[in-house]
Order: sequence, then structure tokens, then C-alpha cells
Amino acid sequence: MTTRFRQLLTATTALTFGLILLGVYTGAIGAGLTCGARWPLCDGWMGLFPANWASFVEWFHRLVAMITGFAIIGSTVAAWRGDYSSRIKYATAVATVVLPVQIFLGANTIVNFGALAQVLHHTAALAILTAMVAATAWSFDTPATTATADTAAESGTDTDATPSSD
Repeated sequence: MTTRFRQLLTATTALTFGLILLGVYTGAIGAGLTCGARWPLCDGWMGLFPANWASFVEWFHRLVAMITGFAIIGSTVAAWRGDYSSRIKYATAVATVVLPVQIFLGANTIVNFGALAQVLHHTAALAILTAMVAATAWSFDTPATTATADTAAESGTDTDATPSSD
């Protein structure tokens, strides 16, 4: 397990958790409702610049969601390209498969605002978070290696050898 991959999983999990907290705040202040009939553009000049605090929070939530989504996809690609355990690969794959469902449910919370839409959106978010927490926790099962040690191991070089004093 490389240290960089472990850091990627940890950062992605932290981003996911932060996004959920931001999403709770976004929903609590009704920020998505500022979009009204103009969704997905919302209010403001051409939908690009928020007109008030609530629309800023909605747009910021979308930005963090996009960054988090790319981090989840990147974690999954890294897991499947690397020589990592199958449970890490499948946990990240679950997060990636649920991601488009989560995006659709997020849009649904604005268009069809209600308790059911909120519950479904947060359930999908928790499924993604659970998968990422599991992948991150499992990455700590094996000792970490540095990229230098991985490269040396692939080339057959012994990185622990010390020069002899003969």
C-alpha cells in the first residue's frame, strides 16, 4: 500500500464528509430553493454569479460536490490500476456507481423539494461515505510503502541494503 494512495483515500473521505456537512447546511437554509424555476442556473447574473447568500451556498455546494466527485472517481481509478486488495477496489467502485444516482437525487431535492427527496439524497450520500470510509480503513491494514520503495521493489533493487564497511 503506497502512502500516496492512502492519502488520496483519506482526503477523498474527508472531502465526502465535508460535502455532507455542507449539504446539510445547504438544505437547512433552503439554498436550493433559491433556484426556483431557473434551475440549474439559479439566480444571479446569467446564473453565474450568486445574487444572495443562499444562492452562493448552493453554488459552493455544487463546486465542492464536483471536486469530491472527481476525487471519488480518481480514487477508484487508482485503486483498480494499483495492486490493492479487492475489497478496496470494490468499495471505491460502489462509491463511484452510487455517485451518478447521488447527483440525480441532488437535483431532485431542488425540483421536488420534500422529505422523501431529502432522505433519498442523504441516504445515497451516506452510502458513498460508508464505502469511502471502508476503503480508507482497509488501506491501513497493510504497511505503507513510499513510492521510492515501490519503484525499487519493481526493479529488484534492495532499498534496505546498507553499504558494507569492509
